[in-house]
This record gives sequence, structure tokens and C-alpha cells, in this order.
Amino acid sequence: MRPIVTERADADPSTGSLLWPEELRGSAVVVKYGGNAMVDASLQRTFAQDVVELWHAGLRPVVVHGGGPQISAMLDRLGLETRFEAGLRVTTPETMEVVRMVLTGRVQRELVGHINTHGPFAVGMTGEDAHTMTAVRRPAWVDGRPVDIGLVGDIVDVNPGMVRTLLDQGHIPVVSPVARGEDGRVYNVNADLAASALAVALDAERLVMLTDVEGLYANWPHSTEVIERLTADALDALLPGLASGMLPKMEGCLRAVRGGVRRAHVLDGRVPHAVLRGVLGETGPGTTVVPDNSPDYSGAPRP
Repeated sequence: MRPIVTERADADPSTGSLLWPEELRGSAVVVKYGGNAMVDASLQRTFAQDVVELWHAGLRPVVVHGGGPQISAMLDRLGLETRFEAGLRVTTPETMEVVRMVLTGRVQRELVGHINTHGPFAVGMTGEDAHTMTAVRRPAWVDGRPVDIGLVGDIVDVNPGMVRTLLDQGHIPVVSPVARGEDGRVYNVNADLAASALAVALDAERLVMLTDVEGLYANWPHSTEVIERLTADALDALLPGLASGMLPKMEGCLRAVRGGVRRAHVLDGRVPHAVLRGVLGETGPGTTVVPDNSPDYSGAPRP
């Protein structure tokens, strides 16, 4: 199969293929698929193209997908309440049934289908499969008080064996963020945190998260300056003041780089080919988190 041809400045003019840094070949790259890229038809296609381009370039992409809008829409159709606390969906047992149905029965299948229009690459699985992810009930606090968010899990263990097997066989794993606990319950896991935990377990070179904003704003809501790059310690200091929607993404980035991932990106998924730009490490719409000892750190906001 021929590589996907892109109209990008860093493409080889003789082949149309991207010029990838040699050190990335053979490396795992975990991509969290969410935001506007999940509901815009043209962005769905370019996302699938980006993932297959990573595969053609010799990288080992793994996709962890969200599904918040689709879950909310189904809950609304069924007359069930949608409520968020501390940036996380309150998940009752009834809600959990809908979460599993939508994530594994609809969102995952659609994404696998988009990727597989380019060849027999994608294989769908969940965090439950082969005990890939084990979770415990996640506590949450709002204004200093504990709140009950139900069957929302925090990952405490990742067994990446099944994912590695699929990668070794030349597949692209597409993972739904549902995990089982040692108590036998099934938990709804935030996709950002699931992607982060899997990236650490796979010793991934990159973690890429797509969202619906330009990146992490330096002084939201008073400024729209985007922090282009910051260290783990700098991000840790900012976390308590972040808006609830951005909090799980940046928490996931922090966990990833402190767990050994070399670079984590929060990118504007409304921009076509955002994934390729993030993995290549170009300056573009988004925020990059690097380890504290990174030699190329620059923390200045971008206007």
C-alpha cells in the first residue's frame, strides 16, 4: 500500500511522504482521540490518515478514544441525567451501561472503520480485555469537600501485553477507556488519564491529546495567550487553578512525562493533521509538556 500523500512543507518532494526523525522509528505513540475531531466528518478522515501515516513511517501508534458528546446524547435520549463534578462525569450503574454501549459499540467501531479504509490496521479493544487496565474508584473534591462521582475509576495498574502483541503483529490498537476493578466492578475511566497511563506502560515516545481549544492558556479567562511549552514542575504548580475541562488533560500530561514519556502534547483537534504536527514536534496550535531536565525548554506564552 502506498503511503498517504500530504501537502506539507516537510514532505519529501520526490515521494510526497513526510520526513520523520529517525529516532522515532519503532517508538510507541499514544494518541487520545476526542473533541471536535470526533464529530466533524472531514476531521475524522484526516485523523485516520494521520494515524496510518504514523504506521507507514515506522512508528507504533495506539489510539485511546473518548466519547463524551455521544454518551451525553444517548443519556439524553434515554432520559438519564448528565452531570459533571471536578471535570468528570458522574457515573451511576445505569450511566455505566450506557458508557460501555456507546464507547465500545459505536465510537470504537466507527474509529476502527475510518482507519481500516486505508488497510487492515485497526483492532478494537477495551481496558477490560486481558486485564489491560485495572482501576479503583476515583475520589473527587469540589471546593475542598468530597463528592460522590460513582463508578469513575482511576487506573492503578496497566498490563500492556495485549497491546504490545497487537503492535508486534503490525496492528493499530484502538482502546476504549473502560476498566475493571479488583472488586469486580466496571469503571468509567477518563480517556485522557487512560491514554496517559497506557503511554507510561508502553514507554511511549509521545503522548498526543486532541481537544477543542488552542492549548493551555496562560491566564484564562483573562487572556488567550497559549503556553507553548512548559516543564512538569511548572505544570504541577498550575494544576490547582485550571478549569475543570482542561484539568484531566494536563494531569494526564504531567503523569506521562513524570512516568518516562519524553513529550506530551495537548493540541487543537480542530486543525487538520494536528496529530502529525504534534508527533513531529513542530510549533503549532497547542501546548507541549516536557520533563524538567529537557534541554529545549521554552516557557513563553504564544500570542
